[in-house]
Amino acid sequence: MHRPPQEDFSLRETKPHLGGGKVTGDKLTSTYDLVEQMQYLYVRVVKAKDLPGKDVSGSCDPYVEVKLGNYKGTTRHFEKKSNPEWNQVFAFSKERIQASALEVSVKDKDVVKDDFIGRVIFDLNEIPKRVPPDSPLAPQWYRLEDRKSEKAKGELMLAVWMGTQADEAFPEAWHSDAATVSGADGLANIRSKVYLSPKLWYLRVNVIEAQDLQPSDKGRFPEVYVKAILGNQALRTRVSMSKSINPLWNEDLMFVAAEPFEEPLILSVEDRVAPNKDEVLGRCGIPLQYVDRRLDHKPVNTRWFNLEKHIIVEGEKKKDMKFASKIHMRVCLEGGYHVLDESTHYSSDLRPTAKVLWKSSIGVLELGILNAQGLSPMKTKDGRATTDAYCVAKYGQKWVRTRTIIDSFSPKWNEQYTWEVYDPCTVVTIGVFDNCHLQGGDKGGRDSRIGKVRIRLSTLETDRVYTHSYPLLVLHPSGVKKMGEIHLAVRFTCSSLVNMMHLYSQPLLPKMHYIHPLTVSQLDSLRHQATQIVSMRLSRAEPPLRKEVVEYMLDVGSHMWSMRRSKANFFRIMGVLSGLIAVGKWFDQICNWKNPITTVLIHILFLILVMYPELILPTVFLYLFLIGVWYYRWRPRHPPHMDTRLSCADNAHPDELDEEFDTFPTSRPADIVRMRYDRLRSIAGRIQTVVGDLATQGERLQNLLSWRDPRATALFVIFCLISAVVLYVTPFQVVALLGGFYVLRHPRFRYKLPSVPLNFFRRLPARTDCML
Repeated sequence: MHRPPQEDFSLRETKPHLGGGKVTGDKLTSTYDLVEQMQYLYVRVVKAKDLPGKDVSGSCDPYVEVKLGNYKGTTRHFEKKSNPEWNQVFAFSKERIQASALEVSVKDKDVVKDDFIGRVIFDLNEIPKRVPPDSPLAPQWYRLEDRKSEKAKGELMLAVWMGTQADEAFPEAWHSDAATVSGADGLANIRSKVYLSPKLWYLRVNVIEAQDLQPSDKGRFPEVYVKAILGNQALRTRVSMSKSINPLWNEDLMFVAAEPFEEPLILSVEDRVAPNKDEVLGRCGIPLQYVDRRLDHKPVNTRWFNLEKHIIVEGEKKKDMKFASKIHMRVCLEGGYHVLDESTHYSSDLRPTAKVLWKSSIGVLELGILNAQGLSPMKTKDGRATTDAYCVAKYGQKWVRTRTIIDSFSPKWNEQYTWEVYDPCTVVTIGVFDNCHLQGGDKGGRDSRIGKVRIRLSTLETDRVYTHSYPLLVLHPSGVKKMGEIHLAVRFTCSSLVNMMHLYSQPLLPKMHYIHPLTVSQLDSLRHQATQIVSMRLSRAEPPLRKEVVEYMLDVGSHMWSMRRSKANFFRIMGVLSGLIAVGKWFDQICNWKNPITTVLIHILFLILVMYPELILPTVFLYLFLIGVWYYRWRPRHPPHMDTRLSCADNAHPDELDEEFDTFPTSRPADIVRMRYDRLRSIAGRIQTVVGDLATQGERLQNLLSWRDPRATALFVIFCLISAVVLYVTPFQVVALLGGFYVLRHPRFRYKLPSVPLNFFRRLPARTDCML
């Protein structure tokens, strides 16, 4: 395979002109200071009055057209209204202005040709400037003029000013670079928005017992279990071991629930009357609004719930019953856990659900999304390649989406966002996508991913502005591909250094995760349900943050099997162990006297430490301190970024990538699946051999005293007795010196055969003889 050059995927530091150049050292002084200023001409069309009519009633169908050079924007039109109100803002980018005058015309909508009513013309040199936090410019009434610049009937209320993207009118304005987008749906899909994830809770249902069940077949012992349903989540208990009409379970079922609670918890007690036939003995519904909320490990009170043949939600009015089956449960919403909806490696929020348990924030994260360069074409429109890019950033419960820049491979956003930080060991994720829902868009289309960047806050220096161009890397079945670069400015400001340092001594997750831990399988299942709930809720917003975008940002599917990722993790482990391996090789050279001077110095150091053992720990920690101070000169000055070499993405085999992108269950032909299965069996066979060897060594260690080999155990027991006597009468320093000098002895006193202890250990029995 062709191997792309590594420098194409590197991180580049940049020096943009941030905040209009208002810089003081490493700190910037304006409020909108992490982006480059972009000048815009704003036109706010408020309303009109006394417009002339063309029919007998004197009314018209007016709309306003704002024209600046080749750019033209229009308001909606009103039918039969002489005093319309629009209150709409138009924004024209200053760098694209190619005219000296702004023309605002009022026209009358007509089937054949729109009639001209009047206009107002502004000289661009006379337009005032406005910079927030100045108050908004007050609109004024302007008399309409005809084409001969003579006064016409009617007046138009306008406000016209020059401003920047920091203006509060910017997000909802019609933009000149989106002039080709039409329709309310299309315009809504390109605007910048801020979204909030729904508040997620863990719902614990402790099913204890049921009483007085009424199975249809009285002559058999019922096989009863409980099924619980919450929205799209369904769980069930095991079949009760007490085969009676009063079964016991005492089993926990865990769900994910999101505020506002829209669906009740539905429970049904069912009897397995045949292998594929279950009989419902009773049902009940519990609205989550009335469920107890638990903040610590103290159990909530249990309750008895009536079971009925048809569902009646608890709390609704129902007819009196003389007799009913009952179920005994403890139901609570867990506020002491953090609901994991992200991969634990890239979590952006670690706070518990209940707000009363939150600690104070330690700082502020500020992110400036400047621009992108060299984006790849993502689709074809009118016979030519194009890209309509927007960014999504996620940290904590807050999601932000920039506006969509139409038809540009080098879009400029220059939008700035802030988040409160509660833990520095968190990650902010920024993704770039191609908008496929313009002009109303294809309802079934999916926004294509262009790339993603992750920045861990703990790797950033506080109060420093990081301006870098990050490569946007995406893995395709054909290999890794650079889709462009995104230019970001990041600043992490710490409000309390003491509180932040204190956090490093605290548990990463809330204490309930350690007092009542959830199993790994439970966490995987709950995380899947949480991501589904978040993606569904955000896709219902307006404009929607689509499911494919949310799932890509939350790394859904990252747990699936990948040969490439397995190799990368193996090499990561080898990288961690490389230090120990290097120390082992160095010690072997010392023992074999490869450098006699170094070996003699080690002998002297060893002698000093044995004679003065109180120096051992101070020496170790002083050595680590000196290493840390020495490496401070080469500390990382840039944030970490996606590494193709570490990910084994630059030399992955095409079939391995095709397997990684395969669906689950597989959709590949049988012969390919058979080949991959055989390959997996081969790899698993090697792992199986290594695991078996480790088990053999452990069993040999256990058999030292098990008398499985009576002669070996007798020898070891006699050796232990002699060693105990010798070590009792011999000073420890003498034993340590003799042992150390024996290990460091000269090669002429060594043998190439294995040592006696190793020979003895290898002869010990293991349980491999008992394996089939």
